[in-house]
Amino acid sequence: MRSLSLLLAAASLLAAPLARADTVGCVTTAWKLVGANHKICVEAFHDAKVPGVTCHVSQARTGGVSGSLGLAQDPSQFSLACRQTGPISLPAKLPESETVFSEDTSVLFKETRVLRLWDKTNNTLVYLAISRKLIDGAPANSLSTVPVMPWGGR
Repeated sequence: MRSLSLLLAAASLLAAPLARADTVGCVTTAWKLVGANHKICVEAFHDAKVPGVTCHVSQARTGGVSGSLGLAQDPSQFSLACRQTGPISLPAKLPESETVFSEDTSVLFKETRVLRLWDKTNNTLVYLAISRKLIDGAPANSLSTVPVMPWGGR
C-alpha cells in the first residue's frame, strides 16, 4: 500500500508543470583549495499557474571535489521570498496545495521543494519551501506569503 502511495505521489509530480528557475547569482561562502568553492546561490522562478507571482529561493551549495563532480549532498539550508510582481490571476480551480518548484540537492533522494497553499479565508497565497530529508526529526522549511491584491488599478 505504501509503495502505491509513493507511486501516485511521483506521478502527480510528473504531471504538474513545475517552474523552471533562473540563476540570479551566487556568492562564495568558503574558499576551497581543490574543486569548487562552497557558495549560496539565488534562483528566481515564476508560479506557472498563478501569473504575477515571482519567488526567489537561496540555497547552500557544497563545493570541493565532490561538489564539482555533482556527488556532494548540499545542506538543507535555504530561504524563500515570494512577491507579487504583476497582476495576479487565479485559475478557476486552484488546488489547496500544489508543488510549484523542485530541485535535487543530492544524487540520491534529497530535494528542495516549494509548495503553494491557498489560504482562501485571507485571500493569500502561501509558499512553503521544504527539504525532503529529515533533520533532527523535522524537515528544514521556509515560508513566504503573497496577499492577492489589485495591481496598478486592476
